[in-house]
Amino acid sequence: MNVKLDTKEKFTVISPIEAIISANMSVELQLLLQSFFEKTIPHVILNLNAVNEIEDEPLQMIVDMQQKFYNDNFSFVLCELNKSIIMSLEEKDLADSMNITPTESEAWDIVQMEEIERELLNDFNDN
Repeated sequence: MNVKLDTKEKFTVISPIEAIISANMSVELQLLLQSFFEKTIPHVILNLNAVNEIEDEPLQMIVDMQQKFYNDNFSFVLCELNKSIIMSLEEKDLADSMNITPTESEAWDIVQMEEIERELLNDFNDN
């Protein structure tokens, strides 16, 4: 699976270059996403602007991975999804459980706001 990685100060943007994310790409994408749990900067933005279709298996894996990121107190935001992918998420009642933004810039904002929220909660819990 071909992806472009763009590492920023607080997060990494992963942009698949494939037009279709098929079931046989699920494991490779999952391993890539899981590798961020071991990184100094674990927060991820998955920019899907080049992707026209995601098959059911990788779509469910992305949903599961986003939940795992949040369970581990890391950010995971999807952005620039095309209408067919959004419709697939809505048909499966998954869209509401996902953190999705229309633009990458808005995804950056979400990650940064979540980072501030985590810092505030840590300060609160320390007192």
